[in-house]
This record gives sequence, C-alpha cells and structure tokens, in this order.
Amino acid sequence: MRTFDHDEEQFIHLMRLTWDLAQLGVALAMQWPRRHEPFISIPRARGALRVRAALRREDWVFTWGHGQGRWVAAYDEDAVARVWEEAQ
Repeated sequence: MRTFDHDEEQFIHLMRLTWDLAQLGVALAMQWPRRHEPFISIPRARGALRVRAALRREDWVFTWGHGQGRWVAAYDEDAVARVWEEAQ
C-alpha cells in the first residue's frame, strides 16, 4: 500500500472537504499561495473563512480562525457540518 507524505495527505483532506462542501452548494475556492500552506476559502458577509488541514499531534484536523474550538478532526463524522456552520 502506498503511503502519502505530509503535503499529499494535507491536499487529500482539503480536497475531500472541498468536495463535500460543494455537494452542499457552498461556494468556495481552493487557494494554494506561494510559500504558504493551502486552504479552502469560503466567502461570507464578515470576510472569507479560511479552512486549513493541519496535523495536531498525530491526527489531521481542519482549522479556521484563532482561539479554542476553531477546529474539528478531519475524520469526524460532523466535520463538514461544523465547517458549514462556521461559514454561515
């Protein structure tokens, strides 16, 4: 079985989230700026929500903003719902 390096796994998580959010009708864009980590940009009235995939200890999570509670485990069944709720 092939293993993925950090960047590949990060991309896979972001694309999986992008696909799931697009299926809900969420307008979004994948951003891959030079010299920075990729993120999903979701337009909203108070400014775009930027969602990143990051390793937290040994687990992948989706993060947005700053502060406590602004993340969800990438494999959590409610991950898409949590990000969608934050994007409102």
